[in-house]
Amino acid sequence: MNDSTALFQRTDTAPPDLPRPGVLATWWRGLRQPTARLNLALQGGGAHGAFTWGVLDALLEDPRCDFEGLSGSSAGAMNAVVLADGWLKGGRAGARQGLAEFWGAVGKQMPPGMVTQGEGDAIALSPASKWLADWAGNFSPSQLNPLDLNPLRSLLARLIDFEGLRAASPFKLFIGTTQANSGKLRVFREHELTVEVLLASACLPKIHHAIEIDGQPHWDGGYSANPAVFPLFYDCDAQDVLLVLLSPLEREGTPRTVDEIEARIVELAFSAHFMREMRMFAQATAFARPSFLTRGRLEKRLQQMRFHMIDASELASLQRTETKLLAYGPFLERLREQGRKRAAVWLADHAAGVGRRSTVDVHQRFG
Repeated sequence: MNDSTALFQRTDTAPPDLPRPGVLATWWRGLRQPTARLNLALQGGGAHGAFTWGVLDALLEDPRCDFEGLSGSSAGAMNAVVLADGWLKGGRAGARQGLAEFWGAVGKQMPPGMVTQGEGDAIALSPASKWLADWAGNFSPSQLNPLDLNPLRSLLARLIDFEGLRAASPFKLFIGTTQANSGKLRVFREHELTVEVLLASACLPKIHHAIEIDGQPHWDGGYSANPAVFPLFYDCDAQDVLLVLLSPLEREGTPRTVDEIEARIVELAFSAHFMREMRMFAQATAFARPSFLTRGRLEKRLQQMRFHMIDASELASLQRTETKLLAYGPFLERLREQGRKRAAVWLADHAAGVGRRSTVDVHQRFG
């Protein structure tokens, strides 16, 4: 019998102390709206990660939401670490401020002359910027950038207290990277966190030099997990996983042009491992049906897992792969607002299901 039920039972003993009349309404709302403890699986996608910024901003604004584990690769890893760092410094408000400062600084990387305003409020790379990006694709990072200059390194070192996070991270962190020589996924934990680890998680080998850690070169974590979900299953107590997705689960139409085909190939490469992992969860959960005769620890855990999802499907601003490079302030702000709106809808429709049931059909979506 839980405490809230016990308050309404007849008993011969003295009743428990009730809250003062002035705070009774607040106390009752607290019983009706318990904290929703979530694990977050944050997908990467370059500048599109600003959509996730908006989602996180809305979740942080809602006092019902609390977190245990954060898993991410690439931009998802950036969002996870910046959130944890901000929370460490100032709780929910600090996390929101940290995310705003990080994405605000990222938005200053691209000057207005490199973008163009299309019809309505559409923003895209200018023709000159596209040509420059295509031209740069003919060279390796060691040819174009022999000194390995990376403005993101100094930005992260300035904004994030890596030493503080290693010592006392408020959340469990799972940062995905890909070992370039073996193709294996390596997931770094909060006590291993450094600037190099975070840069490795977002290291696109056509743009940046490989990041060497423990004598091994590392590339973007999205190549091997975008993001890794299994650590949230094995290493966290919370049973609810919220997937925040940037890549569409399905696209209409078949790519025809060379550019469309190449863009789709890259998109599939960055989502294949995640789709396979979620398919495994769907099949394993169906296989581990409840049974009084055979129900071990693994089967019990599978039956207890609850999945939720906020995705960026049908958002025109995220349909073009090239806009992942669009680190332009007004574009990032627009993605943030879209993320906030999607999160607000999810909170209104599904927040009550956290801790009780899955709000996305994993079998239908991934099985």
